[in-house]
Amino acid sequence: MTEKFFDLVIIGAGSGGLTAAGFAAQLGASVALVEKNRVGGDCTWTGCVPSKALLKAAKIAHETRNAAHYGILVDPPKTDMARVRDYVHGAIHDVYQFETPQELEREGIEVILAAASFLDPHTICAGERVLKAKNFLITTGAHPFIPPIESLSEVPYITYENIFDIDELPESMIVVGGGPIGMEMAQAFQRLGSQVTVVCERLLPKEEIEVQTVMSRVFEREGMKFLWGRAAAARMEGGDAVVVTETGEARGKLLLVAAGRRPTVAGLDLEKAGVRLSEKGVVVDEQLRTSVKHIYAAGDVTGGHQFTHFAGWQAFQAVRNALLVGSSSGFTDIVPWVTFTDPEVAHVGLTEAQARVKFGDSVQVNRWEMSRADRAVCENDTDGFIKVTSKRDGTLLGATIVAGRAGEAITEFILALKTGLKIADLAGAIHAYPTYSTAVQQLSADAAIENLLSSATGRIIRGLSKIIR
Repeated sequence: MTEKFFDLVIIGAGSGGLTAAGFAAQLGASVALVEKNRVGGDCTWTGCVPSKALLKAAKIAHETRNAAHYGILVDPPKTDMARVRDYVHGAIHDVYQFETPQELEREGIEVILAAASFLDPHTICAGERVLKAKNFLITTGAHPFIPPIESLSEVPYITYENIFDIDELPESMIVVGGGPIGMEMAQAFQRLGSQVTVVCERLLPKEEIEVQTVMSRVFEREGMKFLWGRAAAARMEGGDAVVVTETGEARGKLLLVAAGRRPTVAGLDLEKAGVRLSEKGVVVDEQLRTSVKHIYAAGDVTGGHQFTHFAGWQAFQAVRNALLVGSSSGFTDIVPWVTFTDPEVAHVGLTEAQARVKFGDSVQVNRWEMSRADRAVCENDTDGFIKVTSKRDGTLLGATIVAGRAGEAITEFILALKTGLKIADLAGAIHAYPTYSTAVQQLSADAAIENLLSSATGRIIRGLSKIIR
């Protein structure tokens, strides 16, 4: 076996690993990126990229089916699933071309395509090579969680890892799981022409109740069915998969299990390095160091937020802490997320419930319906709302947006929370009209005026206004 020493060895070439490797190379460090599967990880191959491409194809089918609403008469759409698959794979290829080992090596990153396992705290084995490093970073991500459903092993099923290889549209489909992955795929296949039944205890369980209400209405309007309760058992019957809960049964030609993800640590031999694990994943401190101080971990493998952007941000912080003087926290309360259903669901900061627990009666909530947003009306995209939670003095605490472009509009609130802006600051900035973000200014202005007029200063202003008139 050949042996080589690096300043930093990164295990896992998903979004976290790629971000970390690029930053380390820019700092002039000698860096190796070890990946046992494909560079790009879940995001490029089985997650963010293919799912958004599939959702685009599904939206085209949905809008074609409803084109008469806009005065456009067309035949009902037919889905050629093989060509949809080709479109999805084309999107993957177009993204991957900037992440290939050859591209990374041009940036000064040594890419090693092999499974990695620790031999001791300073050494790993990667294929036929032995690598030593001053620092290690574990960014191996996560994999699908298969829940303990009785007899599930006897029923053919798929996960997000292979759903994008389907070349025939199923007549009917069961989705186990009501989280973001499950609901994105459920809506996509419903719009492409499958009859989808979602089996879950609660729809989008991490979202606020108002979000669940709006999205439930949208999904049911599009023809999706729901079987509420925990999936307890499964069987095959007459060529169909059947999933059983305490309230009933769901039947479908295709079964997708989308019940969450678990950190990928198998095969790393972390015990040989002395790295501590918990039920959630690799245990890290505030600076993303594991129990072995020169070994760091970031992203999904630590069991925290399961978002590509968070994994990349954490990996950047880990490299900064490993290679530069001083340290930065690898955690923040300002973590946005977006569920890319239609409408999209975006959130950042505290929910109303969290804010009330923390700040009690000093919390103010303002809401603006998308039916009052002119651009949304023009787009026939009025399902949804913007909801902002703040303190009485206008200090922003959190925001939730349900709208066609919620993922873009939430960025304004991310920056506002990051820089400590108040709700009046958003109101005072001119927003281009007509855009979805116009509604942000409308809500902010409404809230700022309400805050002002309810204050002592506001009462003086109203008094002076009467005198002047």
